[in-house]
Amino acid sequence: MRVLLYALSAVVIAGACLWFGARHHATSLAMPELQPDAPPAARGAAAFVGADFGGLSMQALESHALPWKLVTSALVLEAVTADPNLPRNNVTLDSVLASFGFLTDAQVGNLPGGVALNATDMPLGVTHGVLAPVAGAPVQVANLGCAACHSGVTYGPTGAPNPNIAWIGMPNSSLNLEAYTLAIFDALNAHRTQPRALMDMVQDLYPETPWRERLALRWLVVPLVQARLEQTSGDRPLPFPNGVPGSTNGVAALKHVFEVPLIGGGPGDAGIVSIPDLGHRHWRSSLLADGAYAVPGAQRQIETTAADDTAQKRAALAAMTTFFTVPSMGVHPDTALASIPAAQDIYEFLSTDYAPQPFPGEIDPVQARLGSAIYAAECSACHGTYTLAGEQPALRSFPNWLGDTGTDPLRAQAFSPDLIAAFGDTPYAERIAVAATGAYVAPPLDGIWASAPYLHNGSVPTIWALLSPAERPTQFELGGHALDFDRLGLRLVDGSYPEGYQPFSDPVLFDTTQAGQSNTGHTYGALLSIADKRALITFLKQL
Repeated sequence: MRVLLYALSAVVIAGACLWFGARHHATSLAMPELQPDAPPAARGAAAFVGADFGGLSMQALESHALPWKLVTSALVLEAVTADPNLPRNNVTLDSVLASFGFLTDAQVGNLPGGVALNATDMPLGVTHGVLAPVAGAPVQVANLGCAACHSGVTYGPTGAPNPNIAWIGMPNSSLNLEAYTLAIFDALNAHRTQPRALMDMVQDLYPETPWRERLALRWLVVPLVQARLEQTSGDRPLPFPNGVPGSTNGVAALKHVFEVPLIGGGPGDAGIVSIPDLGHRHWRSSLLADGAYAVPGAQRQIETTAADDTAQKRAALAAMTTFFTVPSMGVHPDTALASIPAAQDIYEFLSTDYAPQPFPGEIDPVQARLGSAIYAAECSACHGTYTLAGEQPALRSFPNWLGDTGTDPLRAQAFSPDLIAAFGDTPYAERIAVAATGAYVAPPLDGIWASAPYLHNGSVPTIWALLSPAERPTQFELGGHALDFDRLGLRLVDGSYPEGYQPFSDPVLFDTTQAGQSNTGHTYGALLSIADKRALITFLKQL
């Protein structure tokens, strides 16, 4: 799992633990059903889809988790205020959530046998359950799980997206957490003095809500949200930018949790990272884009092969991965370690069952073989060596290369000495060797055909543009996109979506002149001929 959402500290039930003395934890109702004898990989897929990892608790409500019915009612109330013709129902709610890139009506195309999704009205990856903050009064809460960021839409043979069938482990390259958090903040602010209007919308959206929960929302949750909003200065819930569609800002989020100084007080801490495909991430010897997390006593960057993919190594990576719940879900470091067994199951799924969606278009086998030789000469030293297993390349070795390729340095610079020092006060000090590397790890390229845009910050829209630096656009649309299978990446015309194309989420304009979003560097392949670039792209479609 990669870093996930740290946001909404201004719009949650902040301080509920102190106000009521409660320490309740909800059971995730998003967990798929499992057969009793389900193997670890199946349990891992289920946890990936629906486990809460401690994020449905009174503690998490202080910063990350949401009183779901109230928040979604505010979003719909804001929508119908802007357009009174919209219906006050779940159709409008789904449309609002889909505009942020959430997959609101998706089945999963790669669930292992013995795993079955539960029927739910929640978007894929939104975990949810019921807390009882005081006197047994129920409140439905929600948080973001692994699948919110790490479940991508599937694609058809022409590159058209299908948001109704998701693939867990692939990136949700349209999820816009920045827009989502700002919309909730703005909607609650706009209607915080209208509790009756909010509660009327709760009744419209959730008519089955029991009377005790309605009372809890009206007389406990609404006043706490009002108080929190009144204490918030400025026009945004967080001091740092939370990224663009398909990216996160986990390091700034972690600094915020640990009260470590942010660059420029927050606005300058814009070291965003594009959400990756998770294929062969268990072959890495360090984690994060800059390799900042490694196993204590082990070499930070070392070549790995299938022989190194041991249960012991996966267990060490799983323990490190549970720390991601601290900035992304609001879990306290002291309790995050309780999720190690679920994280170990997820690594079993990634190791034994996971592969990205096979490329759905046509592949010229002759061009692919030519491209494999070009890849071996130009790319394998950093991104790994592949051998052909039938028609499908198989990763044979991964170098875990770390270095400076001239790409935007802000994310690597953001991992500050103060942040490293903060780890010493957590139980993870014994499980993660933390270092500011100042550089980036070259990742495995599994699913690269569906992972656009490219580079660690998502600043290049196609592989063709990556191989042709002079053709990299300064600005381009991103979010809800279709794919261009010739250039391998976002389907664009002069940086915009083709005329008549209807994106499934609201696109934004990615501006490479902004801090943290530069598209410079990584000029490898620029001197290749046009024919060689096309052959290399054909090979990459197979990964």
